[in-house]
Amino acid sequence: MTPDLVIANARLPGAAMPMDVAVAGGRIAGIAPQIVSDAPRHDARGALLVPGFVECHIHLDKAGILDRASIVEGTLPEAVRETARLKAGFTVEDVHARASAVVRRAISHGTMAMRTYVEVDPRAGLRSFEAIKAVRAEFASSIDIEICAFAQEGLTNEPETQALLETALADGADLVGGCSYTDPDPVEHIRRIFALAERFGVAADFHVDFDLVPTGSDLPAILAEMERRRWQGPVACGHATKFSTWAPAERDAMADRLAAAGVGIVALPATDLFLLGRSAETLVPRGVAPLMALAARGVVTAVATNNVLNPFTPYGDVNLLRMANLFANVAQLARDDDLDAAFAMIGARPAQLLGRQHAVSVGAAADLILVDATSGADAVRRCAPVLAGWKRGRLSFERPAPILR
Repeated sequence: MTPDLVIANARLPGAAMPMDVAVAGGRIAGIAPQIVSDAPRHDARGALLVPGFVECHIHLDKAGILDRASIVEGTLPEAVRETARLKAGFTVEDVHARASAVVRRAISHGTMAMRTYVEVDPRAGLRSFEAIKAVRAEFASSIDIEICAFAQEGLTNEPETQALLETALADGADLVGGCSYTDPDPVEHIRRIFALAERFGVAADFHVDFDLVPTGSDLPAILAEMERRRWQGPVACGHATKFSTWAPAERDAMADRLAAAGVGIVALPATDLFLLGRSAETLVPRGVAPLMALAARGVVTAVATNNVLNPFTPYGDVNLLRMANLFANVAQLARDDDLDAAFAMIGARPAQLLGRQHAVSVGAAADLILVDATSGADAVRRCAPVLAGWKRGRLSFERPAPILR
């Protein structure tokens, strides 16, 4: 083995002592306490070396439009209305510029894989889709971007969207996504999304149950359609905030069904906290899916960013460690094991949902980041800075520790 690079003195999860990691041909070629080589060396100085983070739910196409929006109510219906109004004026150049800025920040915070939704409908047409395809190609050396052709405004109420989804899927979209809560016929909406996924041989992803009303869940319709089609997961469902309104018995029963079917749940804490619970004058509900309880029943759970600087979420820096920390605060986590689980929800668990390998092991892709932390739990507690990253063994970014003068 002739390494191209040795990352020396790195702390690996579960390892009792610092290790050297050799990289060759874009993959991890060796792990040992000391690797002697003439290859360039990067001294990790005891920092935590882990696979890059995985952003499994983000909207690049409508990020960074806060300066154009009017937020009066701070509600989900208002966010949908405002964004629908604004995206009619999106151009390819505009979307490209805003999305590129977000991707750059995500890379600098350690994200190396991303699933982004791109809305295709009579307002946006295929303009946003064309822009995000270009972004995906331009940043391919630093981050893997999946494009989900997405029906944000419904499907049965806007027949034109069906043809646009088909065009996108035939022209480079990686999967298809639906938003059942905006469609007047959620069950038919779900059926059509699965039909498209089946026809094009891609995954399906849903925004679902985004409210705090205990009744009327669309999860049973998703499960029924999967059973009818003998669909094998994974299927990702974002938000699912209804879960936070259910008693433990009802919650656990649904969790068991989701786990058996291969349906994962993705919480979006920044958005869910901002938009929900505004009618409560006391004891305001958190309104975030109870991921720890779901994970305990075998559901694949993840935490993601969702929106950045728009009417759905008027803040954000695409830092997944900050999002894991926000989730840990909301979920009131304190034990190291639980915080390690929160760390996995921005790495290993979303990688599982996206069907990606995620390990520091010989033969694995050298998609690695150095975190200024001693463990995943420590990183979540402190929103620890990410110091550097290598995509397929190539240094893709550095954020050196500050020097105090």
